Amino acid sequence: MRLGVLDVGSNTVHLLVVDAQRGGHPTPTHSTKTALRLAEHLTEGRLEDAGADALVEATADARAQAIDLGCEDLLAFATSAVRDASNSPAVLERVREEAGVDLQVLSGPDEAALTFLAVRRWLGWSAGHLLVLDIGGGSLEMAVGRDEAPVHAISVPLGAGRLTRDWFTTDPPQRSELKSLTEYAHEVLAPAANTLLGEGPPDRAVVTSKTFRSLARLTGAAPRSAGPRVRRRLSAAGLRQVVAFISRMSSSDLAELEGVSASRSHQLVAGAIVAHEAMTALGLEEVEVCPWALREGIILGRLDQLQPGGGMLSTDGPLATGRPTLHEAR
Repeated sequence: MRLGVLDVGSNTVHLLVVDAQRGGHPTPTHSTKTALRLAEHLTEGRLEDAGADALVEATADARAQAIDLGCEDLLAFATSAVRDASNSPAVLERVREEAGVDLQVLSGPDEAALTFLAVRRWLGWSAGHLLVLDIGGGSLEMAVGRDEAPVHAISVPLGAGRLTRDWFTTDPPQRSELKSLTEYAHEVLAPAANTLLGEGPPDRAVVTSKTFRSLARLTGAAPRSAGPRVRRRLSAAGLRQVVAFISRMSSSDLAELEGVSASRSHQLVAGAIVAHEAMTALGLEEVEVCPWALREGIILGRLDQLQPGGGMLSTDGPLATGRPTLHEAR
């Protein structure tokens, strides 16, 4: 079946279309990103009208594209920017009524668990006791376990975009701001690290997300053009050097570096600090970069719900929406 996945994040709205079948490897056929930076439209916890208007327009356009591309279903989900908005119910109703898209809001632990599922499927059972980290715009997700469902799935408010807005007042940030953010990240991560390491150190530590990919590229990992199956790693030593280097650069200069996108360069320093503090708190000298993340986890979770005959399995998980199909919706 052809599935569309609409990811409404803190920075972008991303439509990914894949051809997939239960037990098979999802094959991407189309990808479109729209930079909305929804998190920057949050004022006193409320998503401004301009942000809501842009979200409605972007989701309506994504739904039209999904239909034109022959998608049988559109799995639309939102993460921290919409989740944290005090007027989230009203915004979701607007999206449902005006764009015809039933946008589901994932909790932080659900994000962590679905990302963990994607990484587990990519690496297989040989990965053993697996630890997964994912830095988003609004939050950091972490999960650990030996099965397809993690034993612990944790979300903390250490997203790169959130921290950039809350802690930095200049570009590049002041030394005092860097120090304060580092101390804050250390404080937030300490209890989470104790929980994640409660059953011992992982056999494999794996990271996902644009932030980690950019940091790995800056330390010499293979470029995206080398393909998804090239093994990419990020070492703690290399990351320390990157943090020292980029913390003195403006976002416009960072955008000129290979592997850094202009739309996210402004939050790379905060993301690098979180990455370094997370690896330090967890005692990780090196991590692997996985090309699959939350969107692939959503797809795999949806396919797992399909019975061999094509019907839906009952579930109480984050994808159990009971919503109409793409073509039944408005």
